[in-house]
Amino acid sequence: MPNAKGPLTGVRVLDLTRVLAGPFCAMMLGDMGAEVIKIEEPGKGDDTRSWPPFVAGESTYFMSVNRNKRSVTLNLKAPEGQAILRALARKSDVLVENFKPGTTEAKWGLGYRQLREVNPRLIYVANTGFGQWGPLAEGRASYDGLAQAVSGLTAISGFEGAPPTKVGNYLGDWFGACLSAMGALAALRWRDRTGEGQFVEMAQCEGLSASPRAARARRKACARS
Repeated sequence: MPNAKGPLTGVRVLDLTRVLAGPFCAMMLGDMGAEVIKIEEPGKGDDTRSWPPFVAGESTYFMSVNRNKRSVTLNLKAPEGQAILRALARKSDVLVENFKPGTTEAKWGLGYRQLREVNPRLIYVANTGFGQWGPLAEGRASYDGLAQAVSGLTAISGFEGAPPTKVGNYLGDWFGACLSAMGALAALRWRDRTGEGQFVEMAQCEGLSASPRAARARRKACARS
């Protein structure tokens, strides 16, 4: 339940994410007692609401990574919706988003630099495939399979002599969500000591590349290209 007691009781999280990595990150914070407000697109909601299988009309995929949350719809593309989001951010502790780099800041005026002006204590967690800067990051979306391939993980999966193989589960999303939640917890600890919010960046590709075997596979692939 959203009001269950836990180490993050009293912490409010704005969840602007959808699909898997971001929602799982925010859900873990909710499991630890935080109040999580999930912001969804009007008329559509999280993409996974329409993904089967369904139980009593609800997507089991959606339910599996969105427990302990309160859902509201908000049009972030409209000035009115942006104003409401700023008002919510002023009274929140953590914001989690997984849009393409530049979307919240350049398009909507809702990036970390803008929101810290209304709430210097805000912890802003950006969950992306390739980070915020660099040739792979600029305006590029990412899904788990792409992050697995670029990180080199697919080169150490499958069978010897076979083509690179995607890991069966969504390892990039799950691991990325865990790293994002860990970063949010570290930032909350820092804020307890200093009173300052922080920008937390998580790149799935970098997270998967942290595996020594994946890193070696990536270096070999780069050397051949």
